[in-house]
Amino acid sequence: MSSLEEQIQELEAELSKTPYNKATSKHIGRIKAKIARLRDEAVSRAMKSSGTGEGYSVKKSGDATAVLVGFPSTGKSTLLNKLTGTESAVAAYEFTTLTVVPGALEHKGAKIQILDMPGLIAGAAMGKGRGKEVIAVTRSADIIIILVDVFNERHVDVLIKELHDAGIRINVPKPDITIKKSSHGGVRLHAVGMLNLDIEEVRSILSESKMMNADVLVRGGATQDDLIDAVQGNRVYVPAFIAVNKVDLVDKETYLEIEQDITSRFANPPLMISAQSGFHMEELKDAIYDCLGFIRIYLKPQSGDADLEEPLIIRNGSTVETVCTKLHRDFVYRFRYARVWGRSVKHPGQRVGLPHKMIDGDLLTIIVEH
Repeated sequence: MSSLEEQIQELEAELSKTPYNKATSKHIGRIKAKIARLRDEAVSRAMKSSGTGEGYSVKKSGDATAVLVGFPSTGKSTLLNKLTGTESAVAAYEFTTLTVVPGALEHKGAKIQILDMPGLIAGAAMGKGRGKEVIAVTRSADIIIILVDVFNERHVDVLIKELHDAGIRINVPKPDITIKKSSHGGVRLHAVGMLNLDIEEVRSILSESKMMNADVLVRGGATQDDLIDAVQGNRVYVPAFIAVNKVDLVDKETYLEIEQDITSRFANPPLMISAQSGFHMEELKDAIYDCLGFIRIYLKPQSGDADLEEPLIIRNGSTVETVCTKLHRDFVYRFRYARVWGRSVKHPGQRVGLPHKMIDGDLLTIIVEH
């Protein structure tokens, strides 16, 4: 065991023995910040140790990328084949998938790239198994499908911990925290809205990264963990959901027990599926689509009718600039203005600029310089 891992374990043991109260909050903040720093160092070393393996440089394609994350032999390859028709090697033993296998799912007009990767194992974030490569690809995903099977549903906890240790935050918004280093004046804390952190906790956390002078602005509240993530600065925030495979191999009572257990522990019900029999495959496709937050935009030529047959698929929160970039890279440079019909504007055909946010069902006309 590396000295870094030993240090992390010692600090985690100390943390678990320290009761949280006002008197200990500063000490706890410092321990958490130190664990985060050491863990990032360990992950960074693992990533650099031998580069990334062959097959792990995956070119993104389609409207979004989903990754299947699970332990070996949970049925990821079978699921990819069922969803996309891609032939990924399937065998009844561990570590079948040695490279990333991409497949394409077309659903409700969206083209979604789905990646089947080697199974994660405990310690993956620290580089065990193919952990470093799997984590690298997962960090760039638009959505994570956490796949377990009916015989190993408790693996959900390990998988979520591995993702968390690797700096991947699932199903939480990115905290609105700005940290600006300064040359003097100590640490100054500014908050918009209620804040449960006090200045001593903030100083303690920042000092672990040798930040003694900084302006910290927090909008909308934050925890110690949120602040530590902001200090580390390399976290990614990705939507995810849990799917339980091989449900056709257990009785109804076990099926319901697993469903209720995961729902009670993670607040959201898992999707109960069978990749082998095809059970709930359409529901899974819908869940992927919905979790990605797709919206449909209809393009209308300057003089002509809108194309209502083939919508353009973009992500929720996208702007006119997003659409221009997707259509042609020159459109942003040649852009003059756009007109929009739909719920995102106050009146039909309203003239808008590049920053205008689109809403599902909008009609859009783009006017560019010729």
